[in-house]
Amino acid sequence: MTIRKKAATIMVKKSDQAEGTGSDSPSRQIDARIAELGDWRGETLARVRDLIKQAVPDVVEEWKWRGVPVWSHAGIICTGETYKEVVKMTFAKGAALEDPSGLFNSSLDGNTRRAIDIRKGDKVDEKALKALFRAAAALNASKKKRA
Repeated sequence: MTIRKKAATIMVKKSDQAEGTGSDSPSRQIDARIAELGDWRGETLARVRDLIKQAVPDVVEEWKWRGVPVWSHAGIICTGETYKEVVKMTFAKGAALEDPSGLFNSSLDGNTRRAIDIRKGDKVDEKALKALFRAAAALNASKKKRA
């Protein structure tokens, strides 16, 4: 009985995180990460987050792998990792996406993922980036319908 109780508690917590409710909601954790960075990386992550929400209004924010912001819609669209020199947007199924503007500049050799490394001072084509977010969400939705 104790095991079931613990499992139910874990499920509630994960549900809270996926839905963005509770004190440790992913949205709040992402807010905290942006504030914690306090530099160009935080500004960049905040701007990318805003663009994702514009492109895919019903996107779900998640907090995975010990502190990585993740945006999902019928599957992972992308992650937003921050490093000393880059903000890395890794698209889970990026290899399957058209990228006519050539935004992908990292993880180009893999069969599945593609990434965009944004460095301090880089100017990102926001229109093209929003198109990639929409395309990734549409790809996830189409694969979910087939399954």
